[in-house]
Amino acid sequence: MKVVALAGGVGGAKLAYGLAQALPAGNLTVIVNTGDDFEFFGLKVSPDLDTVCYTLAGIANPKTGWGRADETWHTLEGLEELGAPDWFRLGDRDLATHLERTRRLKNGQKLHQVTRDFCRAWGVEVAVFPMSDDPVPTQVKTDEGMLPFQEYFVRERCRPRVSGFIFQGADKARPAPGVKESIQDADMVVICPSNPWVSVDPILAVSPIREWLQEKTVLAVSPIIGSRAVKGPAAKMFREMGIEPSAFAVAGHYGSLLSGFVIDEEDREQVEEIQSAAWGSVSVCDTNTWMETEEERVRLAREVLAFGKTLI
Repeated sequence: MKVVALAGGVGGAKLAYGLAQALPAGNLTVIVNTGDDFEFFGLKVSPDLDTVCYTLAGIANPKTGWGRADETWHTLEGLEELGAPDWFRLGDRDLATHLERTRRLKNGQKLHQVTRDFCRAWGVEVAVFPMSDDPVPTQVKTDEGMLPFQEYFVRERCRPRVSGFIFQGADKARPAPGVKESIQDADMVVICPSNPWVSVDPILAVSPIREWLQEKTVLAVSPIIGSRAVKGPAAKMFREMGIEPSAFAVAGHYGSLLSGFVIDEEDREQVEEIQSAAWGSVSVCDTNTWMETEEERVRLAREVLAFGKTLI
């Protein structure tokens, strides 16, 4: 069975890791959000791509979920001494990734090629694609004006109130080479428990990815348990957009795109509501969706795959 996962952020990376362990080699492709990409000190930084690749390689920081394990911070400390901006923390090991990515892009390589080469160097056997080689930077509409995503997320720590999102250039961007073929060949597409607004929507905004997905068996895993986001500002964003955060709200966000939906057992009482919602007939599976350990990532991935097989 061939599976495509749409992922961004720590939650997406964790389930992608679980899927990689649960599936035979060569049967998983991960398409990653690049709306978070930006330049810092002139370097091309791809936070979601790096989080997913580091996690798949087993070299991610186990405490934060992002960045490199066994990181040092000498460069950042030196920059702080000089009064340079230090709101986005780049560790020394992580810095090597951004330096080499920037060099290669300036020499004419495309982002999907750089990502492929980095995965090979790190021993990642899963096919990982950026959603596009073209820039599609996420802009956040807030009560303090329009903010580039990383400034909202990291510098401002998600403090401003959100009213909407713009994915600049999405109307002109094209899916990265390999994305179309992966989706068309897939038996199942899994939307990982990533933030629907800023990790998954940018992928869906790149035409014609959403149209391709309409022809596939698509299931999503809710990133919200109870009324809380497992990690990050998803619940806050739902609330500020006038939507009560819940598993039901996440399912409604994806609507008719879904064939199946996986929620945490804590939200079991929402199963009937989701299944009977006006936006379409969706099968629902409730289970333990927490992924505190690597074993739990693999367990959830296996349950997601088993559920998905019943929908094909």
